[in-house]
Amino acid sequence: MSGRRALVVGATGLTGRNTAEHLARAGWAVTGLSRGNAMESEGVRHANADILDPDSVLRVAREVRATHLFYCTWSRRNTEAENIVVNGTMLRNVLDAAGSTGTLEHVCLVTGLKHYLGPFEAYARNPARPPFRESQPRLDHENFYYTQEDILWEAAERFGFGWSVHRPHTVIGYTLGNAMNMGVTLAVYGTIARETGVSFVFPGSPEQYEGTTDITDARLLAEHLAWAATTPAARNEAFNVTNGDTFQWHEMWKVVASGLGVEAAPYPGRPTPLDGRMDDAAVIWRRIAERERLVEPDVNRLVSWWHTDSDLGRTVETYADMAKSRRAGFTRVQDSSRSFLDLFDRLRKERVIPSEVRPS
Repeated sequence: MSGRRALVVGATGLTGRNTAEHLARAGWAVTGLSRGNAMESEGVRHANADILDPDSVLRVAREVRATHLFYCTWSRRNTEAENIVVNGTMLRNVLDAAGSTGTLEHVCLVTGLKHYLGPFEAYARNPARPPFRESQPRLDHENFYYTQEDILWEAAERFGFGWSVHRPHTVIGYTLGNAMNMGVTLAVYGTIARETGVSFVFPGSPEQYEGTTDITDARLLAEHLAWAATTPAARNEAFNVTNGDTFQWHEMWKVVASGLGVEAAPYPGRPTPLDGRMDDAAVIWRRIAERERLVEPDVNRLVSWWHTDSDLGRTVETYADMAKSRRAGFTRVQDSSRSFLDLFDRLRKERVIPSEVRPS
């Protein structure tokens, strides 16, 4: 692996952190770029930059001289038109900076299944039909993922690097302070349910509760990114990235509940969103955190009620086809039950959630 220098943009996020850690374990020279605090992971060097500032990211790019770039970040705005401007600008700044060094061989861009479902403001109104396949055309909606792809392709032609686009479903894995982290959100919800006796009820739609879906383990996504970055058959291709199995939430909810030591409540047949229902979570969580000496007493640094509600509240089935990756040589699969259970084990180990919650 000597000679491979990775720049991971968004290294403190869910995808970026797991990617940086995977590459470091595999022997890459890894620099994790973020705007905020440094990530503390063995083998990962931290660089601080604001990728909305071209000079800021150019300074890092010239220092690192990356051979491989992993773009694992985004910024949410109020409208998709604003998302397009901001996220397009960030990616363009990074590609212009890294491409200008002359060392860049491959760029991995992480987007997601909103490529098929549409942006938040038109979410699942006129989606593609599952199973989602990479050959399906773009939807007739503005979508910053489409803009990012166009920017990537133009930069690849200009600078001569290869590229791959990766479209995960809901990513389950370990990191803190991430705005789209359903696994940690459910862990906090289950912990509060045990503490207070509130029903641990599936908060989403009947279509999600009974329908077919899938998820993406952050560890498997990291492997997929490393594979695509170094595999000729994956060059200049877009790929779905999911665990390779499917499930229904009416069964997985029992697994999640068991993994958190709480009883799964009967489903009421309608959505009961967490946003609004968890208004007292901040006070309850601080009490739990102080008593159990947890590492993060601010619940808002851990949860994303809005994103979990959006994900579990869809009124359409959502799952992706992995045949294209299989044909190109990526054959790894991940048991989705273990994605949740392994995450909960790590959260306990890292003292993010208690090893045992005592009712008050």
